[in-house]
Amino acid sequence: MGGTRVNARKYEHLRGGVTDPVPGSLFALALSQGITVPPAPGRELRFGRNRPQVDLCIGEDDLRVSRQTGVISHRDGGWQVANTGRLPIRLPGDQWLFPEHDPLPLVFGYTPMFVRGTRGREHVMEVYVIGPDGACPPALFDAVTQPPKRYWLTPDEKLVLVVLGQRYFAQEAFAQPLGRKQVAEEMTKLQPGEDWNEKKIDRTIAAVRLRLHQDGVPGMLKEELVEPIGNMLNHNLVQVLMSNSTLVPSDLKLLDGWD
Repeated sequence: MGGTRVNARKYEHLRGGVTDPVPGSLFALALSQGITVPPAPGRELRFGRNRPQVDLCIGEDDLRVSRQTGVISHRDGGWQVANTGRLPIRLPGDQWLFPEHDPLPLVFGYTPMFVRGTRGREHVMEVYVIGPDGACPPALFDAVTQPPKRYWLTPDEKLVLVVLGQRYFAQEAFAQPLGRKQVAEEMTKLQPGEDWNEKKIDRTIAAVRLRLHQDGVPGMLKEELVEPIGNMLNHNLVQVLMSNSTLVPSDLKLLDGWD
């Protein structure tokens, strides 16, 4: 490996960067171990369950975790991670790295990696790659918090979308959007004087998706997805609007008599 073990207790996590960095070096942290590896061609960091034979141990007491889950190596001037185990490694943005995939380059900065074990357990390894200038990100304790980018919705659009995504706001397991027929029926109950048919529901939702697509949000158009699409377009829409707080659970109060 050619790395140096560091006191894991010194670093509660790596999200805020590391101290005394060497440009291009790799820091990795698990539950009870920490390692720093300077950049050099051929350097490797092996991680997995078998503590005596890996450089960083994760999932030590979990037989679902491979004895060697993966390898982070320095190639072509940067670090890359390869999956050498049986289970996929989950990365940010719901990206999955499988054993048959090519190694994935690691970007400068912070990257958490997750391996799912038995009974829903998830084992995490944090990685931080130091940038070429060797600098840590500055502390921003007193800076003004940047608000999320919320999207403007008409009152009708907001009500339709709350009806559409009510299962998500209620935090139901494996939530899915309501079907357009169900949305039309509930909208008719909420606004009995309006003609809320399925086509009008489709037009209302499609108009919001188009605005988000024009603003650069991916996954809003059918052409961007692979068949079968099912509810994926509306699922993506609800997820985006929840992630930036355009829609929040308290919006359920708009549904009069919602239980």
